Amino acid sequence: MGRIHKRYLDATPIYVCCECLTHVVAYDSIMSKSFKGKHGRAYLFDGVVNVTLGAVEDRVLMTGHHQVADIYCTGCGTNLGWKYESAQDPSQRYKEGKYIIEKLLVKKLIQSAPCTWSVRNVPSAPSSDEWTSDPGF
Repeated sequence: MGRIHKRYLDATPIYVCCECLTHVVAYDSIMSKSFKGKHGRAYLFDGVVNVTLGAVEDRVLMTGHHQVADIYCTGCGTNLGWKYESAQDPSQRYKEGKYIIEKLLVKKLIQSAPCTWSVRNVPSAPSSDEWTSDPGF
């Protein structure tokens, strides 16, 4: 196995892994906020970075039968949600290739300028200027 190279997002705000602060997705990539995950609210995104895919498996979700693969943070291995691989119901096929990220498993990073952090200067604990607990997430 080779060295993992993390991508850093030049967007603001962004969502980061709640455990290790690895960049995951830009806020502008939200397609829908009306999803539910294992841990409560979840959002549908078009694309994510710094995740690995688990095995594809069949699941019966609230909207029917789907083939999904869990997604894991490349920084720490936390399960962040899943990727829709296929949907049985034609009305649900718009989800194919899209990602569900659970709100509880990420944090929203708000900055006044685009984020260009390197690993060595990621804060160990968020300050009130960097994080929000905005219920509107």
